Amino acid sequence: MSSSIKYPRITIKFCTKCKWNLRAFWYAQELLQTFDSKLGEISLIPFESGVFRIELILEENINNNNPGFNGILIWDRKINDGFPDSKYLKQKIRNILWPDINLGHIDKGNNGNLKNYTLNNDIQDDNINNDLNNNDLNNNESNNNDLNNNECIECIENQ
Repeated sequence: MSSSIKYPRITIKFCTKCKWNLRAFWYAQELLQTFDSKLGEISLIPFESGVFRIELILEENINNNNPGFNGILIWDRKINDGFPDSKYLKQKIRNILWPDINLGHIDKGNNGNLKNYTLNNDIQDDNINNDLNNNDLNNNESNNNDLNNNECIECIENQ
C-alpha cells in the first residue's frame, strides 16, 4: 500500500476555540521558509481543548498493534508551558533531521547547537515521547477529556 504522505512530516495541532489559527499558520510558514523542500509535508490540524502541539513524523506508522502516534514531540503548549520561540523550533527540528546544516543568522552565538538547552531536556523529551507513544494522539475525544487549568476561556465555557 503506497501512501501519498511525504516524510518527514510536521503536524501542527491547534485549538480553534482559542483562535490559534494564525499562530499555527505563522509557525508553518517559518518552517517552510527555513527548510523549503527538505520537508515532505507540514500539516495543520484543527483541535480543541487548548491544544497546541507540534509533532515530527519520520515515517508511516506500520505498527498495527499500536496505531497511534509514530513520531517525535517537538513542542506541546501544556507540557512546555507556552509557545516556542521560532529560533528554538527551527534548531530542534534541524538538530533531529539535518544536524550538519547551518541555519545562518539563527545559529549566531551558539554555533547552531542547542546542547546547553537540550542536554538538560533530553530526558524530559524522551519521557514525553514515550508517554505519547503509549497514547493515541489522533483521538480528539480523549484530548477533550484531558482538561486542566491551561484551557482557554472559550474551551471551558463551551463544554
